[in-house]
Amino acid sequence: MKIGNLDIGEKLLLAPMAEITDSSFRKICKEFGAGLTFTQMVSAEGVIKNNFTTLKYLTFNRSEKPIGVQLLGNDPVIIGEATNEISKLKPDVIDLNAGCSVDKVVANKMGAALLDDPKYISKLISKMVQNSNGIPVSIKIRLGKDKNHINVLETAKAVEESGASLLIVHARTRNDKYENEANWQWLKKVKENISIPVVGNGSIFNANDALRMKQETNCDSVLIARGALGNPFIFSEYNSLISNQINFKVDIKLILSTVLNHIDLLKKEFGEFVALDKAKKHSLWYFKYQNGIKELIELVLKVKNIDELKVVIINHANDILANKFQENNKEEIFSKFYKRVLFWLSDESEEVYSKE
Repeated sequence: MKIGNLDIGEKLLLAPMAEITDSSFRKICKEFGAGLTFTQMVSAEGVIKNNFTTLKYLTFNRSEKPIGVQLLGNDPVIIGEATNEISKLKPDVIDLNAGCSVDKVVANKMGAALLDDPKYISKLISKMVQNSNGIPVSIKIRLGKDKNHINVLETAKAVEESGASLLIVHARTRNDKYENEANWQWLKKVKENISIPVVGNGSIFNANDALRMKQETNCDSVLIARGALGNPFIFSEYNSLISNQINFKVDIKLILSTVLNHIDLLKKEFGEFVALDKAKKHSLWYFKYQNGIKELIELVLKVKNIDELKVVIINHANDILANKFQENNKEEIFSKFYKRVLFWLSDESEEVYSKE
């Protein structure tokens, strides 16, 4: 698939996810074969005001390229200025978020709230294209407000006519949030109605899901969000699957070495205090479908420092190899993870980041 002059071949994309797609996770996913990764979503207003946190989210190393940056905003002037500033950092793609369904984002008339007015989306995209200094512009959208107001074809046409180089479609409506099944058939209709590349998104949790989406919809590539949590291997598995090579094998030893590497990257990027909470979450995601996850949850949530966490993870991996745990109910774990990525928590409080 080509995005402007950028050719990522048949590789998959890693979605921008708040509190998730930091440099550490992007590096891990690229190592396992992601074709394009995104920074965390950033505020357009924060960019032009030089907000410290916003600028921190924008930081990336040349070794991480190709990489995209996703903007959140609703003012054409601010979006244009932010695009111009971001273009100076030389990312490979600048994306507009018109898909986030988190209540506080929609209430501020940003993200998926933009779907109500395709003509206004066209204004925003045109402004971005005018100010991107040649860097390809993309947009991530949903099908529409709800099942009675699906306007994705109208929005797709407006996006193409405004000069965007790529359209990413999350195959759910705004009101669906993440609970209902994604409707992939709309991806096929979008692909049939526009000529720019179309990337599908929604309910992709393994390499076979990604391949099936491409085959059923003819979309050019697939954006992976929740499916990459604890599973950066999905990129290698997919690349192996489409190249007809020997299936990429994920075993406990690979999971363990990846977790330890990920923890080290987090500590280097954020320091011990901030990294610990992030490392705990990722560790539980990596081992979620392995035997003994309930025992691991109890131990991980109690650890006080990175070194202690590493010891717990190493011992747990060795216990798995020694068959010390009963067989997991993977379907039960998946069901919990599907409803809430922090699957070890029992309360229903809203998560602070967009899952895809």
